[in-house]
Amino acid sequence: MRKAKLLTLGFLLSLSLASHAQKGIIRGSVIDNTSGEPLIGVTVILNGTTTGAATDFDGKFEIATEPGTYTLQVSFISYQKLSIEGVKVIDGEVSVINNIRLKEDVEELAEVVITAEAIKTTEEALLTVKRKSANLLDGISSANFRKIGDSDAGEAVKRVPGVSIEGGKYVYVRGLGDRYTKSTLNGVDIPGLDPDRNTIQMDLFPTNLIDDIIVLKSFTADLPADFTGGIVNIDTKDFPEEKTFSVSASLGYNPNMHFNSNYLTYKGGSTDFLGFDDGTRDIPTGRSQDIPLYTDVVGRPNSEAGQRYMNILQGFNPTLAAMRDRSLMNFGLGVNLGNQITKSKNTYGYNFALVYRNDTEYYEGAEYGRFGKNDPEILELDSREYQKGDFGVNSVSLSGIAGLALKRERAKYKLNVLHSQNGESKAGIFDYRNTDLGAVFDAIQHNLEYSERSLTNVLVNGVHYNRDASWEVEWKISPTRSRIEDPDIRYTRFRVDGSNVSIGTESGYPERIWRFLEEDNLAGKLDISKKYKFKGESAKVIFGGGYTYKQRNYEIQNFQIIPQGIALSGDPNEIFVEENLWPSNDSGTRGTRYEPLFMPNNTNKYDADMINSSVYVSNEFSPLKRFKAILGIRAESYTQHYTGQNQQGLAVDREEVLDDLDLFPSLNLIYALSEKQNLRFSYSRTIARPSFKEASYAEILDPLTGRTFIGGFFQDVNSSGEVIWDGNLTATRIDNFDLRWEVFQKRGQMISLSAFYKAFDRPIEIVQYVQAPNNFQARNVGDGQVMGIEVEVRQSLALLTPKLENLSVTGNVTFTESKIDMTATEYNSRVRNAREGETINNVRSMAGQAPYIINAGLSYAGISNGIEAGLYYNVQGETLQFVGIADKPDVYSVPFHSLNFNANKIVGAEEKMRIGVKVSNILGDKKESVFQSFGAKDQLFDRIAPGTSFSVSLGYNF
Repeated sequence: MRKAKLLTLGFLLSLSLASHAQKGIIRGSVIDNTSGEPLIGVTVILNGTTTGAATDFDGKFEIATEPGTYTLQVSFISYQKLSIEGVKVIDGEVSVINNIRLKEDVEELAEVVITAEAIKTTEEALLTVKRKSANLLDGISSANFRKIGDSDAGEAVKRVPGVSIEGGKYVYVRGLGDRYTKSTLNGVDIPGLDPDRNTIQMDLFPTNLIDDIIVLKSFTADLPADFTGGIVNIDTKDFPEEKTFSVSASLGYNPNMHFNSNYLTYKGGSTDFLGFDDGTRDIPTGRSQDIPLYTDVVGRPNSEAGQRYMNILQGFNPTLAAMRDRSLMNFGLGVNLGNQITKSKNTYGYNFALVYRNDTEYYEGAEYGRFGKNDPEILELDSREYQKGDFGVNSVSLSGIAGLALKRERAKYKLNVLHSQNGESKAGIFDYRNTDLGAVFDAIQHNLEYSERSLTNVLVNGVHYNRDASWEVEWKISPTRSRIEDPDIRYTRFRVDGSNVSIGTESGYPERIWRFLEEDNLAGKLDISKKYKFKGESAKVIFGGGYTYKQRNYEIQNFQIIPQGIALSGDPNEIFVEENLWPSNDSGTRGTRYEPLFMPNNTNKYDADMINSSVYVSNEFSPLKRFKAILGIRAESYTQHYTGQNQQGLAVDREEVLDDLDLFPSLNLIYALSEKQNLRFSYSRTIARPSFKEASYAEILDPLTGRTFIGGFFQDVNSSGEVIWDGNLTATRIDNFDLRWEVFQKRGQMISLSAFYKAFDRPIEIVQYVQAPNNFQARNVGDGQVMGIEVEVRQSLALLTPKLENLSVTGNVTFTESKIDMTATEYNSRVRNAREGETINNVRSMAGQAPYIINAGLSYAGISNGIEAGLYYNVQGETLQFVGIADKPDVYSVPFHSLNFNANKIVGAEEKMRIGVKVSNILGDKKESVFQSFGAKDQLFDRIAPGTSFSVSLGYNF
């Protein structure tokens, strides 16, 4: 099979080389100037010759001809003829003329003659899509990727109005959190390396494989209903306009992080550099449930159970201490191969890419705190926990994408295969102080962690047309396999009292943690559209359905390590020295031993599945001149099951935790004030559902910060017995209203002004847990509202003087106001814990909703010198991150001011080499969150300093 695949690839490559060796190629597309739809059967001829072609159902054409300079004649019945002069054809190369616009021949006009250059996909082409789209959308095209110098989708998408990026990976739209944003790949739902998020890691996708990134901000019935802020769709290239074989390499340097001899790490496995563990961190029990307990073997080491106990104990990796070492620079490698080949009436396309990244981060003086409210007359917050120290992170990602496409006379097929492997190693040493409830002590804490994540996704897609393309049938099938393993997380804390060190219940015993997650996802959808005429105007009805199935197996096995009666000096590694292991005395009662904390009732072992079936119908028509309406309704039947148990051993077997049948109406109205100007209005209803992790009894610890996520099924009861949360987690329904005025100008320039309003029925937020400190839980809170405005401007500075025509400014600003009408429980809790002089309102800000987002940029595009550069600024306003309850204050993120510079230079007469330079976080800002309380000074929740990073990249197209 492998040999056959290699032969097939070799055959395609040889065809490609042969086709380019004798002639040049002109490729392009033709669209209707009014509707933006591709035109089928348009005749494109080289003036003065009989050589030409007709556009296919995608509006695309290809002409092979001898080298030279030509004039294209473009003609179609009932449309004005168009001549394009100065089209240069070079031997073995491809000239691209995309989005040729034909106007309807309302009057007998003379032939239009324009001068054109071969161009790539442009921002102006994307604006055409935006202007004619049924949805309220924004986006960024492949041309802008190159201009800005973004290497992956995560860097590129944050240029879109109202979009912000968390951790360089996860998309937030209009300041709403991950819960209300969804990501799709080629229009199909795809889970990420973190299946508990609604969005995939955007940095998985290199920009040289992407046609465009579209952010849909309004709902239509053909879209999944589980988004509110927006859907971020990545479209990969299926038929590259020209042959591409490129390699790239990058180096990154941060003075605070790299070549630092204080960097923290630990000895891992031999395959860590590939993003997976080689077995060094395997669990010594083999995940068996037959694990002997210490109470079964104490004093009986020679028994069968005792021998088994000792074998498991000796199987634990003895390394518990982080070590100092010199850190390396970031580096990355990439290769991309793609082309399209026309043979007979068929067109073949292929795209292959392999991307490797190895990033090292080191944070000195990282801080984490926990503060609480004191007596009402004491306004200042009381310190409960505080830790400060250093930690290092090495993250390796290896991603491969392969795409094959076939276009026939009335059908198109696509096969995409994506595999991503990620491994992250983390080591830290912290000074820790606990002042909770008067028990003051100091400690030293060591953390060792590793996370291995993999995702494999396949997309099979087919599109079929009838002869005049009035009917279109598209189907997609996409299975995904996700796997996450956190093998052997190690956490050790020594209490320090002068020169004495100890481990006990007060400081907390060391733990060893293994986490396992496997998830299978199958998504399929069918869309059928029929074009027709309504009052003489073009109209279209779309109908279809979808099916999604997800199944997850999740388990955590965690062991408490108890060094009983052995001498300790403060070196964590001495705990598992062989002579210190149980039994270290004749009576068999002393030595390091383990206790499995997941027995007898493992709340962190569960199976969950969901089925989402949908049908929809949507009609797009023009009831009046220059007025378009899109009416639709979608029905989704959603069922989610859970199998697991709580701490008391109460087991549930495939219990139906969600069972909803909902209707989701949508209305989109577009009025064309002029050819270049639209006024839009939309209304829709959408939904946000809890994740598998949230709808569970799981208790998931973050050992670095000591914070624990609590599943939404657990009740929360205060000291007086009042039920703060009943454990009944449900979905959130949202009503959405949008209004936008937009003006489109030449050369990709535009101005838009938007207003939006959203009403939330019982939104889900992360709330602090009353029963235990440092615990957080997803809960339904009171009804919420969000209203806001967006302003976007893209403008060339040529309007000031022609000398500045290479300079342009971009800016988009989003302002929002949000509020939650608190439940009686939350309101009463805040009243009981109010500070002296504080007035409690029954409304507060919505968690996860930023009050403002600002993106601004100044870019330079030197057509003659091959230089493209830009300076870009981004900031998101102070945002409620975790909701306070009882004596626990609210946690807010502090604005992070990000200023970045990118520059690219095309080198050489053949323009095959590209050199890029990037400077990130020029201002050197810190990322931090704080506790806030009435009349009190803000106190630290967490803070890290990423510093300023410099990187250089080199790419070459063969």
